This record gives sequence, structure tokens and C-alpha cells, in this order.
Amino acid sequence: MWRKIGVVGAGTMGQSIAEMLAAKGLDVHLTDYTAERLQQALLQIETSLDRQIERWAITTAEKKLILNRIHTEPSLSHLAECDLVIETISEDLDSKKDVFRQLDAVIPADRVLASNTSTLSLTELASVTAHPERVIGMHFVYPAFRIDVVEIIRGLQTSDETFVRTKDFIEQVLAKKGVMVYESPGFVTTRLICLLINEALHLLQEGVASADDIDSAMRIGYQFENGPLEMADRFGLDSVLAALERMFREYGELKYRPSILLKKKVRAGQLGVKTGSGFFSYDKDGDRLP
Repeated sequence: MWRKIGVVGAGTMGQSIAEMLAAKGLDVHLTDYTAERLQQALLQIETSLDRQIERWAITTAEKKLILNRIHTEPSLSHLAECDLVIETISEDLDSKKDVFRQLDAVIPADRVLASNTSTLSLTELASVTAHPERVIGMHFVYPAFRIDVVEIIRGLQTSDETFVRTKDFIEQVLAKKGVMVYESPGFVTTRLICLLINEALHLLQEGVASADDIDSAMRIGYQFENGPLEMADRFGLDSVLAALERMFREYGELKYRPSILLKKKVRAGQLGVKTGSGFFSYDKDGDRLP
């Protein structure tokens, strides 16, 4: 039933999802606007796989199999035979609507269209399609291949069949925990983690502790894999800022107002791992520098 999966958007999240799907034995059709972006995505995925080989997590043969399952094409039309399509482009409502409008025209009506959005309304995304009942939210937490929970978000018109099929795919095929979330800006994971990151930024801005000590306290004290500031660097400071600003607009509560320090970092182009510099420094492979 689930053999070919389409992934729209070859950014950080799209790469992570494509890698995870291919590692599960699925044929992945990855698309983006240009062949150059897709080529860069494949190089990043290969780098990620090489790092797993270094940790003895996979073999060289497994790496080759995973890469062979990922097919790229800068067009949405080649996704027509996919059983499921996951949209992972940047959090811009108009851009996502345009993608869903195009997907609705080329993907058969009995296939599921999912969005990896973390803050936008699935009901609004579905409104531009002729078949809103097949549109659903499938929010993965980065990195998708390591984090075993996926938020499933129903839009107003999402059908029971679409929900059941999506939950089955997540739990039976991907072996991850599917958590049903009612449509609300930020859902569960983004809403909570962005508040934690924002509060850590306030602590840093107020001089309560250094960035390294804030992260050490939370990483060691609460057994986080990364502290909140390194998390922000890995998510992308621009993405964290966009999520906070959207939740601030939607909820109107001061707790969602982004820290001025976060805004300054984004204005300076210090976006975290993707630029090599954020609250900490990183090498080209995304490893934190001392």
C-alpha cells in the first residue's frame, strides 16, 4: 500500500524526512524548485549518512541502498504515482497554498496530501484544494530519523479515512508514535519548545547565565540531548523567530513575543547550524565547535 512517497521541499526538514523514509525501505521522490537545490540536498543527506557510518549506526552498503531509493526532479508532476506526498517547504502560507493547489491537480484524489507545517492552519491549506478531506498535518520533529514521535493534525474537513490511513503509515510503516493534535498554532511540540527557547533567550539577555551554562543546566539536569539554545541553532534561528511571531499574532499573549536577542541574531545572519554560527559555532558537518 505504501511504496512511493513524495517529499516537496529539499531544505533541512525535507532532507531529514527523505533520509528517514528511504532508510525505512520506501522509494522517495524528492522535489524542489531547482536541480541545484536538489543536488545540494543529496550532498547533505550523504554527509548525514557518512556521520552515521562513523558512529557504526549503518554500513556503507546500507548508505548506498538509502541513496539509491531517493529520486530527485525539480517538478511536482513526477509525484503523480506517489501513495502519499509530504510538503516540507518554508512556513509561508501563500507558498504552501500554491504547492497544495498544484499537488491537488496532479495527485489522484484517493492519495493523502500531508503538510509538515508546525504553525499554519491545515484547514486553510486544504481550502485551496478540490479534495480537502485528504489533507492532513504530519509534523515531524527534527531530526526525523532519530525522533520517534509525529504529530497528526486534522483540518476541519479531514476525513476519518485520511486520519486512519495516516496514523497507520506513521505507526506501522515508520514505527513512530502518532499523536493526534487538534488544529492550533504551534500544536504541542513547537508551542512548548519555542517557549522554552524564548525563556532561555531572556535568561541570556538578562545576564543570568552564559549560553553554555544555560544549555548545560538543562541538558544535564533534565537529560535533554541538546540544551535550548543549541536546539534553536539546529532548528534555525529564523525558523524559531517565524514560529514565535506567528504564535504571538495568533494568540496575542506576551509570552510568545520573541526575544530581541533572537531578532538581532537573525538580522545579523547568524541562523545557527545552517550558517555555521548562532549561539554556538559549528563546522560544515553541523558538529559543534569547542
